[in-house]
Amino acid sequence: MRAIRGAITVEKNTREDILEASGELLKEIIELNEIETEELVSILFTATTDLDAVYPAVAAREMGLDRVPLLCFQEMEVQGSLARCIRVLVFIDRKSPQEEIKHVYLREAVKLRPDLYINNEKERRE
Repeated sequence: MRAIRGAITVEKNTREDILEASGELLKEIIELNEIETEELVSILFTATTDLDAVYPAVAAREMGLDRVPLLCFQEMEVQGSLARCIRVLVFIDRKSPQEEIKHVYLREAVKLRPDLYINNEKERRE
């Protein structure tokens, strides 16, 4: 089993912005890692305390992932942390080396892991 990390920020605390961002993040993780639906074990979402208009997991349901176990959490409030941020941890049933896993950080969330953002940009261009 492998876990894939990702994060994205949203402009506003609205249902539309949260679902659009959550869907964008999941689609990018699935595409970059070439994940088949049957490989998905579970998906955990977290959101900063300034996002409460909708559960980010609703985006996964809207993508048709209705058999994948999903769970949402609220993040701890940490002074100076990135605002309006959704994080995800996607568990997949795969035995590939960890080096082959492509973690995804989008929008302002690239500040969390700029080293991974550079690698993902290379992947997108190839």
